Amino acid sequence: MAQFVERSRVQPRWSKTGPGGPSRSFLLYVLLAVVLALAAGLTSFGWQQSALFLVGTLFGLTLYHASFGFASAYRRLVVHGDGQGVLAQVLMLALATVLFAPILIGGMGRGALAPVAVQGAIGALLFGVGMQLGSGCACGTLYTIGGGSSMMVLTLLTFGTGSFLGTLTNGFWQGLPKTEAVSLIGLWGWGGAALQLGLLGLLGLWLWRWHSRAGGATPRFSLRPSWRSLLYGPWSLVAGGMALALLNTLTLLLAGRPWGVTWGFTLWSAKLATLLGWNPASSEFWSQESILEVLQASVFADVTSVMNFGIVLGAALAAAIAGRLTVRQPPSRRAVLAALIGGLLMGYGAWLAFGCNVGAYFSGIASTSLHGWLWIAFALLGTTLGVKLRPLFRLAN
Repeated sequence: MAQFVERSRVQPRWSKTGPGGPSRSFLLYVLLAVVLALAAGLTSFGWQQSALFLVGTLFGLTLYHASFGFASAYRRLVVHGDGQGVLAQVLMLALATVLFAPILIGGMGRGALAPVAVQGAIGALLFGVGMQLGSGCACGTLYTIGGGSSMMVLTLLTFGTGSFLGTLTNGFWQGLPKTEAVSLIGLWGWGGAALQLGLLGLLGLWLWRWHSRAGGATPRFSLRPSWRSLLYGPWSLVAGGMALALLNTLTLLLAGRPWGVTWGFTLWSAKLATLLGWNPASSEFWSQESILEVLQASVFADVTSVMNFGIVLGAALAAAIAGRLTVRQPPSRRAVLAALIGGLLMGYGAWLAFGCNVGAYFSGIASTSLHGWLWIAFALLGTTLGVKLRPLFRLAN
């Protein structure tokens, strides 16, 4: 049976009421009602929107129960030589590559493809710095908000602001060198997918050996997952990565393209800007007919937005089930400043890099797009810079 839950992680014990808080039953009923009501309400936009909202909810639950962080995994790799988190990501990418390949080759969906560009490298570098200062990534921002982090709300606000500013400066970056979008599957079909799996296998082996030499503990997993473990968590990183790969594949089948996060933040910020008097006609990007139609439509008509809402609610549901749904205040003013700066860098960087850790890295590499590999190379470089800046804001590494 598939290995699922780490023995070394402690099962949370929770009571029916928190300190001065509502009962767990009340929280669960409210959250379930909200999830079901939204899913039902979205039927006016088609059954696919409702289905994608529920997939987003499962993404949030998975991310929370597995504590599947991208930013923290990179930081632990760079600072401590701990490769467990990144190794789980490599396994996730390998499974996603296997699952994506027949869909993409069969023409049942389009991959997350983008040019290999100088602006992409710059954007990934900025994103790498930003996710260390913001202590989270794109999907991490959403699921930690669902878990009760008030500081991540600030990160979300500046993330959206940064990506919106990226759209306004779009023309400035267009003249930098770039190639057409290149995917291994597009070049060699099944051979391209096999080549990527080989590369991921070598990378995983190298990470495992590096982790072992650094004295890292070998992950321990239970061979007998229980329903209690599945429901209450915690899940292992490997289990989380496998679930994310399956959910991304389901997204590809339902939406016709893989999972993304950043566009939702960008759209929300643009809608807010219009409420504040900004005229989309002043922007070359937003004045395009197809983009303007999306801006003027309901936010619930947008796939990425709907899935983002689902991630927040799914994480809140998981936290309520585990008895850990509490509002957490920012630890210090410096941490707030770091969150604001980090969000801004992530947002602007994600727009330049044709996506974030989800759209460019996870979905990009799963689609065998070379821009995904460029993204992770420069995001790791940005991480090395970001971890050096964290102590300035009294953030521990």
